[in-house]
Amino acid sequence: MGDRPSQRRPPHGVRPRRQRGVLRGRRVPRPRVPARARPPRRRPADRAPRRGHPQGGDAHAPRAPARRRGGGGPGRARAWPGLAARRAAALTVVAPPPERPRRLVYLGTPDVAVPPLRALHDAGFEIPLVVSRADKRRGRGSGLSPSPVKALATELGIPVTTDVDAALEVDAELGVVVAFGRIIKPHVLERLPMVNLHFSLLPEWRGAAPVERAILAGDERTGVCLMAVEEGLDTGGVYRREVVDIDPDETLDELRGRLVDIGADVLVAALGEGLGPPVPQEGEPTYAEKIRPEELEIDWTRPVRDVHAVVRLGGAWTTFRGRRLKVHRTARVPDGPALAPGHIDGRHVGAGDGVLELVEVQPEGKARQAASAWVNGARPTPDDRLGG
Repeated sequence: MGDRPSQRRPPHGVRPRRQRGVLRGRRVPRPRVPARARPPRRRPADRAPRRGHPQGGDAHAPRAPARRRGGGGPGRARAWPGLAARRAAALTVVAPPPERPRRLVYLGTPDVAVPPLRALHDAGFEIPLVVSRADKRRGRGSGLSPSPVKALATELGIPVTTDVDAALEVDAELGVVVAFGRIIKPHVLERLPMVNLHFSLLPEWRGAAPVERAILAGDERTGVCLMAVEEGLDTGGVYRREVVDIDPDETLDELRGRLVDIGADVLVAALGEGLGPPVPQEGEPTYAEKIRPEELEIDWTRPVRDVHAVVRLGGAWTTFRGRRLKVHRTARVPDGPALAPGHIDGRHVGAGDGVLELVEVQPEGKARQAASAWVNGARPTPDDRLGG
């Protein structure tokens, strides 16, 4: 064989495997295919050529309006059927409610929606159906638990569903919405009029957390509005309005409890006496977004009023010696000691423009306790600082 290297042959009956680009053990480069010449784009005769184009011209020369896809003339897009009318109306055409409805569908979920449902039932209104959110798993290893509204409806013997469309099948005259937590689709509103019990003086604090935002903003008053449900966010006309003063030391649970009781009375009275025509909302609206977790961390450099408002919401917290300390209750001190923000003197803590007194706290991993008991156990020094 001489000096030629030995080559392995495949077994009998097996075809040799071909390798792409390989010839007798040597890799052969793939031939390059020349790119095809791209023809120049044709420019419409009514458009001026760009600067530097072989035809010359000015870059700032006017151009004819571009034609969009779908036709409809220069510069106009084809609209979906009925879109222009929908945009002009901006809202779904809602069915008008009867003057004194007696057959109701109730839509609600949390604790605040329980008293109005019980009030309507006790007042003799016919409620053939309750719509609530689906059952949720609460706690580790526990089964599904119904919503508070579903639990009450089951106790009262009222059928419960999670399907909003089912409200159209029970011949109800009106839907009553209280903290339902879901968007009601337009096709339902077109066939079944609905009213909503909202806990603010609309158009102030439209949205999911009106009571919380009123406290954080330092509002001196809030209220309850019985309003028509529309496709917009709390934009409907108001049937009844009740003004409620806010106590500067009132907690969220205390204020919301008062508003719920007042709202239940307003709802029963309005449906019994007659809704009447709704009054359109007037004024600049404000919106109540849900409270974010970071908003509950206490910033001791803020004014006393702001820190006290965060504590009144519930769930406020700070840090002490690197561990979390929940602050459940505070009290304003008109003439307290002069303290820097976050510094402690007994139960007194410095804020941005004054002093707050700790009333009830909860150290990490422990139960709620009086602030005096915590001070006796923790023994804060002048060098200690909350939130530091």
